[in-house]
Amino acid sequence: MTKYPVGIQNFEKIRRNGYAYVDKTAAIYWLAETGSYYCLSRPRRFGKSLLLSTMKDYFEGKKELFEGLAIAGLEKDWGEYPVLHLDLNARNYTDVSALHAELNKYLIQWEEKYGLDQRDLAVEERFYFVIKKACEITGRKVVILVDEYDKPMLEAIGNPELQEDYRSTLKAFYGNLKSCDEYIKFAFLTGVTKFGKVSVFSDLNHLTDISLDSRYVDICGISEAELRTNFDEGVAELATANNMTKDECYARLKRDFDGYHFQPDTVGIYNPFSLLSTLASGQFKDYWFETGTPTFLVHQLLKTNFLLEDMTREELTVDTLNSIEIMDENPLPLLFQSGYLTIESYDPEFGTYTLGFPNREVEEGFTKIGINFNTEKRLIDDWKVVERIK
Repeated sequence: MTKYPVGIQNFEKIRRNGYAYVDKTAAIYWLAETGSYYCLSRPRRFGKSLLLSTMKDYFEGKKELFEGLAIAGLEKDWGEYPVLHLDLNARNYTDVSALHAELNKYLIQWEEKYGLDQRDLAVEERFYFVIKKACEITGRKVVILVDEYDKPMLEAIGNPELQEDYRSTLKAFYGNLKSCDEYIKFAFLTGVTKFGKVSVFSDLNHLTDISLDSRYVDICGISEAELRTNFDEGVAELATANNMTKDECYARLKRDFDGYHFQPDTVGIYNPFSLLSTLASGQFKDYWFETGTPTFLVHQLLKTNFLLEDMTREELTVDTLNSIEIMDENPLPLLFQSGYLTIESYDPEFGTYTLGFPNREVEEGFTKIGINFNTEKRLIDDWKVVERIK
């Protein structure tokens, strides 16, 4: 019986406990082999945390966990590197102290590990000395992995003062990726949006964004080929449980959960959370959408007065598609980066993209949001009219 890793984001746990694993290790090997600094944006619950966990175990030299995977045949020189893994997803960022408290939590752990005591310094200074000390003590360059680098910025949308505080803190903190280059082997940062490119990482011109790189469109999520190779038996069981043929079941899964495109004319990617949840439970449901719509998204839709019916009509250039800074006027880049819209077509003559809903789950879910959104918007508009009359 297949064990589906629904909600499990730890690579070692998946491998030691016999959960199904879709092999992404070849991509990890080539990233490490061909470069040093990367960032990746993907929608929530799309496998980013598992990707970083896999990288962590790879760079820590846990060779036994990778037996039978692609990287086992590629890596000839397994090394053990000091890894600094920072996960910013574990806290709600509601005030100035929240981000500092979260960074401090990790800094204390690292300082204790490497024999440092410098809590009187600023967090960015402490991070610098941790990187330097880890390299000096181990004799190996440091690997830095950051999960959900943009969560503090996203949660501060609607509070410009707090967002600016977070931006200043993170910009100085991540600035060590440049100033500590001589001590760093590899750095990989994941998030939902492109906040980093326009503000937090604006000084890091050596950071390679692979979010729209055709070579890595399937580094997170599950492709059609991966679904059929890894889960054909599970699809057959799902079909039986729902009185369908296997072909009908594949078609239903494709309609409901496939369709994410991070470059034109590339393979569609299934939402892994909804797909694995469906296979595990034997029931078709909108698992990803039911986990909730981010507050920042609703806030921006209300703020921009953008017509929901225009979402799949407007054409965007690649610069616009990547621009989070225009979200106060146009929410489409934010919707694309958050996974509610995807690339539907590309016009090479004009260099413009048209967006669309990736699949039935998102389209129907967003329709429900649209109804609630338009109702709330009308109430706000009515209130404004009443206030003007007063």
